[in-house]
Amino acid sequence: MADAARRFARERAETNELHLELCRVAAPTFFEEKRAQFFVERLERYGYDARMDRAGNVVALWPGEGRKPLVAVTAHLDTVLAPRSAEEIRLGPDGRFLGPGVADNGAGLTALLVLAKAYAQHPRKNGRRGVVFVANVGEEGEGNLSGMRYLCRQSSLGPQIASYVVLDGPGTELVTVQALASRRLEVQYQGPGGHSWVDAANPNAVHAMGRMMADFLDCFGRRTSLLESRYGKATANFTMLDGGTSINSIPTSARAKLDLRSESAEVLVELAELLTDCVERSLVMENEPGRLRRGAARLTAKIREIGARPGGRLAEDSALLATVNAVDEYLGIATRKDCASTDANIPLSLGMEALCLGCGGAGGGAHSEAEWYHPEGREMALRRIYLVLLRLLEG
Repeated sequence: MADAARRFARERAETNELHLELCRVAAPTFFEEKRAQFFVERLERYGYDARMDRAGNVVALWPGEGRKPLVAVTAHLDTVLAPRSAEEIRLGPDGRFLGPGVADNGAGLTALLVLAKAYAQHPRKNGRRGVVFVANVGEEGEGNLSGMRYLCRQSSLGPQIASYVVLDGPGTELVTVQALASRRLEVQYQGPGGHSWVDAANPNAVHAMGRMMADFLDCFGRRTSLLESRYGKATANFTMLDGGTSINSIPTSARAKLDLRSESAEVLVELAELLTDCVERSLVMENEPGRLRRGAARLTAKIREIGARPGGRLAEDSALLATVNAVDEYLGIATRKDCASTDANIPLSLGMEALCLGCGGAGGGAHSEAEWYHPEGREMALRRIYLVLLRLLEG
């Protein structure tokens, strides 16, 4: 372990270059293949049996460890935004890395490769468990955790995996042990449209959308303030609004997406029902008989679920959590337990041992063009994760 710690410090410049290099390979959700191929080639160079599975995940095993119970170390390949060119990923004058995806999940992916290289140089031939390094797809947005779902539920490796250590983003202060549940819904209105003056009595899809959103957010604020003491925090975010073709035409359609998150699955069900009520009220108001011209077509709406992330929690007495706590105490790292939406949602929802760790340094602006990462202090996080891995391999 001392050798590995010295190596992490000695190879700091090489690690930083690797970080920038992989982030320059664009990997928006659903289009991760080029970055996945980058990982296959790099892991094969380190000596692993690396391949892409049917979901598009990169799975790497050390030769001879394929039949042991496994510890999975994972990091997601995809980013919310992708760099438009390699030059958009750059080094700032203050030492920060700049550009979309440099923190989320450039930090996790870099850690995955550095740890895989360290293990390749000193594999634990007599360990009770083996390790599988996974660079997975579909963590962000409408990817709906598809890569982790496949790994846990359909992959031939799934039954062998005893625990999951998910690497995501910067920092060391948080240990994510609770999975934040979410539902993603799309609302779409459809109507006759028409001329803004001549057909002014026709129902307007955008107006209905506006009524629905205002109604929902007003009810959401009142309802969640009452539920928070019982169930914990909940959030709602409307985004990707779309409707209309010109300023002087009544829109024939309008569409918006809604992200609902809560520490309670019960609250998510209640909020989805609230959305349905608000959509129905908006249709009643926009289709009001006194407003519509005789024989005019009515406005309709539909709600479609486009994603759902299950919740779950790691048991307080889990061996995985005890291992992380012991390593943190040994290294003098102060942490607190956290609830967040990560790839760990899937194994936690299935009752498996899983948690998510940050990969050191500092970062901000995630999911925006102003994203940044500073690698100062990264080596301590790498040492921490590597020590956790070695203890888990001992069983």
